[in-house]
Amino acid sequence: MEKTKVLIIGSGPAGYTAGIYASRANLSPLIYEGDQPGGQLTQTTEIENFPGYPEGIQGPDMMNEFRNQAERFGAKIVSRTIESVDFYKYPFVCKDDRGEEIEAESVIISTGASAKYLGLADEDKYRGLGVSACATCDGFFYRKKVVAVVGGGDTACEEAIYLSTLAKKVYLIVRKDYLRASDVMQRRVRERDNIEILFNTNTRGLFGEDGVEGAVLVRNLGKENEEEFKIDIDGFFLAIGHKPNTDIFKGQIDLDEEGYIKVKGATTHTNIPGVFAAGDCADPRYRQAVCAAGTGCRAALDAERFLMERDEM
Repeated sequence: MEKTKVLIIGSGPAGYTAGIYASRANLSPLIYEGDQPGGQLTQTTEIENFPGYPEGIQGPDMMNEFRNQAERFGAKIVSRTIESVDFYKYPFVCKDDRGEEIEAESVIISTGASAKYLGLADEDKYRGLGVSACATCDGFFYRKKVVAVVGGGDTACEEAIYLSTLAKKVYLIVRKDYLRASDVMQRRVRERDNIEILFNTNTRGLFGEDGVEGAVLVRNLGKENEEEFKIDIDGFFLAIGHKPNTDIFKGQIDLDEEGYIKVKGATTHTNIPGVFAAGDCADPRYRQAVCAAGTGCRAALDAERFLMERDEM
């Protein structure tokens, strides 16, 4: 059984940053990268809103730099996945996908969240080539262009409003005949002249040569007046929610109704002393790389203090 003072479950900006800080504190952290080393940013092309990269950087390249920096200071990185945890005993015992156990004096959870997609083959085909699940991340690339946002809740309305300040036109594709968003958000959407709401509309597919050039839509799906039509767009944004990658912690870590990890106040402490959460798995609101990196720093500092206080007992 391998033993470590700090086990970091997950990578990405939060996990790698936690690794950097924990390493510099001489805690020799062990990072299990998970099944998507580097997290969601490895599926992102150009990143222009992370400080320190004035010319922008490719998502995978930035995550490689984070990873290399963590390794430089002594973090041990394992390209495997933690599949079960036991936080009822101390030190904590976690088991990886090969059945090997790790004993940890503290744990930082940074498993992230996954954007929900419609399940279309075209979403994978055009991912990074016009398909995005983050308007804040990628909206800048669609200045003066035409985009579509899928969804009818507050998130979709927020994304549409944000994109309307950049794009020439925004289609809001809504499956139902009404918006689920709050009255305030609905009003703001309707006040934007360049947002067109397409009610009772489903997406059947996307098309384009080297990237998204349009979408095939269906109005009144399954009804007598069903109608297929196309719209010309440059970008296709999913805003139908995110799913935090926290299933293995259910029953041990306090989660909210959507599955996000609950932390105490402004800290990264969970309900289990010695277990901390950082990044998108504990952030249903912002979901930005720079925010995730910040919480990774805080989680490492919280873990360091926890271990120091235990040693003094």
